Amino acid sequence: MPENPDNDPFHDCELDPEAILGTHTFEDALFTDETETPVNVLTGETPAHSQATVEEAKAFAASIDTDTPQIALPASVESQVETQSKPYTAAAFFHFKATGSLERHRAYHAAYDSDAFTVDFEADYESGNLTITVDRTNES
Repeated sequence: MPENPDNDPFHDCELDPEAILGTHTFEDALFTDETETPVNVLTGETPAHSQATVEEAKAFAASIDTDTPQIALPASVESQVETQSKPYTAAAFFHFKATGSLERHRAYHAAYDSDAFTVDFEADYESGNLTITVDRTNES
């Protein structure tokens, strides 16, 4: 693939930087104490594998060995039942399950990997909201 002469980090993105500049909040994107868990219809109880706290989910996300900060996302009830997994999973803070689209995922990833932008995020596990802020750096 030929290198882009402008070194544009967004050359492979469907969205341009203007679409993600500023502050955007994604509601109900994170694992919370209110995340839906399966219930055994016979006992009315949640299976042990689906019982978890936000602190456990945050610790799990922080334990992932990667250069990209991770967040705890809710796992679907179906996956919890089928794989007997925890009610959360970890993913990059700009993951499409949190930001709502693959296009946004790619644009945030491009900005995060680029020296031309600063990207910060706040994960509010009480509300379940994820806030991502993207600014241009002063360097040209």
